[in-house]
Amino acid sequence: MRKLKKYATFVLIATALCGAAATATAQTPNAPVVRRLSMDDAVKLALEQNLGIAVERFNPQIQDMSIAQARSFWLPTVTSTLQGVSQDNPATSALAGGQTSITDNSFNTQVGMAQILPFGTSYSLGWNGARSTTNNIFTNYNPLLNSYMSFNLTQPLLRNRSIDQYRQQLDISHKQRDASDVSLNATVITTVRNVKNAYWDLAYARENLITQQQALDLAKRSLADNEKRVQIGTMAPIDIVEAQSEVARNEETVIVAESDIKQAEDRLRALVFDPKTPDFWTTVLEPTDTMPFQPYAVDIDGAVRHALENRTDIKLAQNSIQQSEVNLKYYKGQTLPEVNAHLNYQSNAAGGTLFAPITSFPPVDERRVLSERGFGTVLGDVFTSQYPAWTFGVSVSYPVGDSTQQTNLSRATLQYRQAQTQLSNLELQIATQVRDAGRAVQTNLKRVDSARAARDLAEQRLAAEEKKFAAGIQISFFVFQAQRDLAQARTNEIKALADYNKSIVDFEALQDASVLGTNASTIAGTALTTGR
Repeated sequence: MRKLKKYATFVLIATALCGAAATATAQTPNAPVVRRLSMDDAVKLALEQNLGIAVERFNPQIQDMSIAQARSFWLPTVTSTLQGVSQDNPATSALAGGQTSITDNSFNTQVGMAQILPFGTSYSLGWNGARSTTNNIFTNYNPLLNSYMSFNLTQPLLRNRSIDQYRQQLDISHKQRDASDVSLNATVITTVRNVKNAYWDLAYARENLITQQQALDLAKRSLADNEKRVQIGTMAPIDIVEAQSEVARNEETVIVAESDIKQAEDRLRALVFDPKTPDFWTTVLEPTDTMPFQPYAVDIDGAVRHALENRTDIKLAQNSIQQSEVNLKYYKGQTLPEVNAHLNYQSNAAGGTLFAPITSFPPVDERRVLSERGFGTVLGDVFTSQYPAWTFGVSVSYPVGDSTQQTNLSRATLQYRQAQTQLSNLELQIATQVRDAGRAVQTNLKRVDSARAARDLAEQRLAAEEKKFAAGIQISFFVFQAQRDLAQARTNEIKALADYNKSIVDFEALQDASVLGTNASTIAGTALTTGR
């Protein structure tokens, strides 16, 4: 008796230690983090952290840079030059004034500005000032001061008057900027659709695991009952083999269902979390929203009208047509003759120290100064236009024969017609997709009702088979078959419910964006497998 008491005490202590160890293990930092998510939480996280949306958000900013680059063509360009020159040449003429070499020095300053205006006009404005000296006594001015100002204006009269390559590029950049906004909106809509469907896939996978575990528990209960019957002699030992096989088969479906949960979690986490998030791959996602079943009113005609007016791919196609119209307008203008009006204005002035001419021979460098005009006086003459020069003219050029401009116009015309045809084809595809998606919602609604009825009948059939087996008028094979049918019916029910909610998501998303990878005509589905 004492030995039994000691043994019992040892068992209690060991059990307590095992329980404490199990509790400590459960509280270790390595335990997986569980993240409970509602549908709204998942969508919000995706809008904040989804990498696809983050990538697409850069495109409008990039297009802003393209617009800024196109506008930079009209910015004025300012140039300036400072140049000093000193040159010695051997004397080769009697006019060198007895010098063995002639030394010329000059210093030049130039400032200019040129710009192409947004309406096609181009102009250039320049000013130049120079001071030069020499040891040649036959030079009248020494030093010599020069200055002049010039202004040139060119105005296209036919080609490049209403649109030129710079305005074409700016218009195209604006259209591409609008297209980038539409593409971003399409990415957001598609991502939200994918998040919702991934959420329902995870909810289905978790519900399916519960269903498969219920089937396993049912098979284990049947095995235990059959083992008791073998023990009391009412059943042959060979008859429990089938029950053992059924348990093994259901254990496999549970393992596969657990794997499906992991895969569904990975698909959802890749959509809603930033990969840099701690415990990105180890966090367990637990949906808090159950799959609802509410009748959804499907207005197919209204949905088609909404899609044809608001879908992002329709807007992108219309944007492509608008870009083609810009190109068509530009290439039409390029086929016109190039007729440009030119206006040129110049104002010149000169000054410095003016010496009297040499009248003796051989020359003597004793000339008297006749006048002195400083650089300020020279600038005054320039800016008051004391010595103006005006030039006005018109230049005309036109290629003879088939030109590059005519070829570009023909190509732009074909591209414009192609874009219009593509839009008509896209409208037909959109109408077909939306109609298919609307019918899929209606089909899945009926599937849910049918699956629920089938599951209820499967439960009744299993109960009847178990009663027959207990009464000895039915063999275990039919019980196991009824168990399999019930498990399949439960799987079909939650699958139909998941497909119904996903078809609603797709129907709504297809009215606003092209959902890539979705074949709406097969959403309803008919062939359902077991938990795989």
